Amino acid sequence: MKSFRNRRHVPHSAKEMFALVSDVQSYPQFVPLCEAIRIRRRSTIAPGIDVSFVEMQVGFKAVCERYVSRVCCDANRLDIRVECAEGPFRKLDNRWTFRDEPGTTANAPRSIIEFYIAYEFKSAALGLVMGAMFDRAFHKYADAFAKRADEVYGRRR
Repeated sequence: MKSFRNRRHVPHSAKEMFALVSDVQSYPQFVPLCEAIRIRRRSTIAPGIDVSFVEMQVGFKAVCERYVSRVCCDANRLDIRVECAEGPFRKLDNRWTFRDEPGTTANAPRSIIEFYIAYEFKSAALGLVMGAMFDRAFHKYADAFAKRADEVYGRRR
């Protein structure tokens, strides 16, 4: 199973970054390979905890795939968990955690974002075709979200 982990310091609060990442409907505007998003179902299972089933279309040139993920956004703990519900993955485990850096203020927020993903395609052939493309995209995710945060919340340094 392939995996990727990234830890990044950004000049935005943990709550701001959580809100940005949990806004999956905006992904087609800035997330690499994401061509379309459709929320199939969303529910609140406890105060501050929402679960959505999200259909994502990803593609590059002639290659296009759709898959459905179960996305659990916990605003109390500032973390997001994603797992495959249906589609080309045998396994998909994606985790985001957001923590404010110690000593930051409302005027100068900084946070640490941790991104982890492990995945395996059901088909070895699809893994060969899409695997390298996914690997490159995941390496660009942190940059895409940091850039989007600057656009949404303003550039801070």
